Amino acid sequence: MAPKNITGVSEFLLLGFSEEQELQPFIFGLFLSMYLITVFGNLLIILAVSSDPHLHTPMYFFLSNLSFVDVCFTSTTIPKMLLNTQTQSQVITYEGCITQVFFFTLFAGLDDFLLTVMAYDRFVAICHPLHYTVIMNPQICGILVLVSWTISVLHSLLQTLMLEIPHYFCELNQMVQLACSDNFLNDIVIYLAAGLLAGAPLSGILYSYSKIVSSICEISSAQGKLKGFSTCVSHLSVVFLFYCTSLGVYLSSSATQSSHSSEIASVMYTVVTPMLNPFIYSLRNKDIKRVLQAFFRKAAINRPFVFS
Repeated sequence: MAPKNITGVSEFLLLGFSEEQELQPFIFGLFLSMYLITVFGNLLIILAVSSDPHLHTPMYFFLSNLSFVDVCFTSTTIPKMLLNTQTQSQVITYEGCITQVFFFTLFAGLDDFLLTVMAYDRFVAICHPLHYTVIMNPQICGILVLVSWTISVLHSLLQTLMLEIPHYFCELNQMVQLACSDNFLNDIVIYLAAGLLAGAPLSGILYSYSKIVSSICEISSAQGKLKGFSTCVSHLSVVFLFYCTSLGVYLSSSATQSSHSSEIASVMYTVVTPMLNPFIYSLRNKDIKRVLQAFFRKAAINRPFVFS
């Protein structure tokens, strides 16, 4: 009978960012602050969009979905990391790790697809403004979001089922590198999925913006050109942040064996990008700022005063 490796793994150790005890309170406070800002900022975007009928448009519908996904995306990793830091425990169970990989891959894919759908929305709005309400009707918007969810769930299931850690969370490429068996099939699936589910959306975004830039350049007035570009700046900024940081993780992990550099790159797209998204959209969007200002003004007026 051929010998077989029957060793079972029930737990993993997440090495985190630093083993120095004096840095743990600083790391905990930093990531707790970033997480709270991310959750609070994105929930404000959702609240603003849902509370104002003037924002019930395709662009803001996709934006509110992106904000929801960003909250879920960050919540798959940071709470566990904060718990480990606070309890001085680095353990995560095998089931917990697989669950984290599933939801992390799911929400990362949703981020990717929603950014692509938002680019298509801007393409239709600028290049086909007279047909915008017909093309981007509520049914089509719902279908686009539903398709994004469906593809992301199927992709996440595929990647999770392929799994038979030097990190602060269970990331797919790190897990595959830890496998004792041949990783060839896993690597092929990961690269094919990355090419189809990251390369194709990115190509769609680039194509949409090439048409957008071409249409804006045909506008005769400088004010019209400025207005056209201003409607796309926020989305382009988020796309740039998401793709540059997420690609940086995999490029850095393949170019170097340093887990520290991979950790920093991972923090950028799992924590920093979702945290910055609300600021990017609210600071450059007059409608969002108007609704939020009205909301806080109303909250301040309705707040009861207590006299001692």
